[in-house]
Amino acid sequence: MYEPQNVVGSVAELKAILGPDFPSQINKVIDHIDGHCQAWIERCPFVTIASVNGAGQMDVSPKGDPAGFVKVLDRNTLAIPDRLGNHRGDTFMNVLENPRVSIMFVIPKRREVVRVSGSAQVVMDPDLLASMAVNERVPDLALLVRVEEAFFHCGKAMIRSRMWEPDQWASIDGLPSYAQALKDHGNMPDPLEELEARMVNNETNRLY
Repeated sequence: MYEPQNVVGSVAELKAILGPDFPSQINKVIDHIDGHCQAWIERCPFVTIASVNGAGQMDVSPKGDPAGFVKVLDRNTLAIPDRLGNHRGDTFMNVLENPRVSIMFVIPKRREVVRVSGSAQVVMDPDLLASMAVNERVPDLALLVRVEEAFFHCGKAMIRSRMWEPDQWASIDGLPSYAQALKDHGNMPDPLEELEARMVNNETNRLY
């Protein structure tokens, strides 16, 4: 196991390395969803949600849907529908133990992201769920988020990664398929071809 030789041990040491705060980066954090954030959220098709359980174990889960799937209910409240998935419910399980969540909103071709944090509840309000139906399929659950912080994050990470530059993407040749990883990690006896077919069916017929 790798053992680090030089560990940062205090906030003061860290700040000495990072340098002084930029006032714009401190002042940009707001405590609600304003018009700029709402416009971004309503055009966003993909988010990641970070959550932590009662034991401090962390999870980051992706959520994707047609743009605008995250509903801005008011200046301090967002709602995110649940869809058919792996039945793990990691985010929901964590929220039931620790309501703190953080969300990153990603829009294709835009370098920046919007970050939102606050506390969450798992809800089943019928009218709210009905407003989130896709292909006439109403979600069973939604994550209701009380917004405490919201801000835009600059585009340096997307620029460095060349995320939206297909001609710069690395080859995916040789990467294991999802089915291969499931088979190996789970020590599953099922033939790989059968698992691959399940994955195709799951991604074709079980989106909603």
